[in-house]
Amino acid sequence: MNMQTTSRLTAAETALIEAFNQQIGDLPGNGAVTALRDRLLDDLKKAGLPTRRIEAWHYTDFKNLLRGLPIQAGDAGSDPLEPLVAGSSVLAVIQGHANQKAAAEGLGVSAYSESLRDGSAAGGLDALGSDDAVGRINGSFVRDGYVVDVPDDTELEDPLEIQFIHAGGQTHTRLPVSFGAGVKATVIERHRAVTGDAAFVSHISDITVGKGTELTWIILQQQGADDTHLGQIRVDLGTDAKLRLFVINAGGKLVRQELHIKVTGEGADLTLRGINLLGAESHTDVTMVLGHDVPHTGSTEVIRNVVFDRAKGVFQGMIRVAPDAQKTDAKMACNTLLMSDDAEFSVKPELEIFADDVQCGHGATVTDIDANHLYYMMARGIPENKARAMLVNAFVSEIVEELEDEALVEALEGVISAWLEKHA
Repeated sequence: MNMQTTSRLTAAETALIEAFNQQIGDLPGNGAVTALRDRLLDDLKKAGLPTRRIEAWHYTDFKNLLRGLPIQAGDAGSDPLEPLVAGSSVLAVIQGHANQKAAAEGLGVSAYSESLRDGSAAGGLDALGSDDAVGRINGSFVRDGYVVDVPDDTELEDPLEIQFIHAGGQTHTRLPVSFGAGVKATVIERHRAVTGDAAFVSHISDITVGKGTELTWIILQQQGADDTHLGQIRVDLGTDAKLRLFVINAGGKLVRQELHIKVTGEGADLTLRGINLLGAESHTDVTMVLGHDVPHTGSTEVIRNVVFDRAKGVFQGMIRVAPDAQKTDAKMACNTLLMSDDAEFSVKPELEIFADDVQCGHGATVTDIDANHLYYMMARGIPENKARAMLVNAFVSEIVEELEDEALVEALEGVISAWLEKHA
């Protein structure tokens, strides 16, 4: 690397390169994986971290927002967390390493580090394109995670909770999951900081949903107040498959959560629900690219955002309908409560439709608490601050209640209420 290139690097970019040079000899992988890591890091070095000039990152100037990288990690302990829902099976990744004692009955489970060492991970390790900074960073540094195979006709009576626990420093994890045909399952992907030490976290879930499978997948992100979280989920939705994807962001200082979803099987249906709880001076960006590639598919996306203090949020939603994807029915909505004059939320819904027999639409609202609703509650003796909290809670809980699982709804409503009590 010449001095001219070095002079253009930010402190965070320099720290990434130095971290890679220090770790590469210790990162798991055969020759093919190591070569791919080198290329991904070299691509990142040449392109730099993304700025507003890149359309997909227009509202998140990552190059300037990422000021530095934590190096030293604290102790996350050796035991998993108590599951959100009692009776759930738990797979834990603690401080970036799979818990070798973990097991899930009836499922094929192995450590992702094994796939790196034998080279079988190389095929899915690459970035999605030239703007995929999350993929480049994760592919360069990923150490571990789980590979999960769910056989045909499996029915999980209780949720499977996959925990990613950290205590600061850098952790980079991966989760490829393959669901066979006719599966019925609920999976909770839970990201949790257990100390106040700053962290730089990247994670990618890569999900294949087989024919006729009914899957509920919940992403619960509860990082620390000083953490950077780069998350990505890649989904391939097969014939007659039904996916309910819930994304809840309730933490982090700088968050980018990407949803890359391909609907590749006729009769498939996607339900996406998102809740973003933003406070202090945090910045959270949820970016979705949804491709309807075949006929007779449907999707609905509803995102609810609550923004306090000087926080900033982003939702970018792109729906692409391919020329052959006739009879597509796709709807997208984003609703935001701004709870402070200094709060900001940017919404960019997009449709690219190349078929002529479709029903597609999008909408967005940004508002404050309804004054009439607030007056109604205060007139009945409820203090203003409590009335506001109740109205905000109702605004987001409406989304959670769609899960129709009493224990799961109660657990997630508890997470939301705890966040609101702390920030409101």
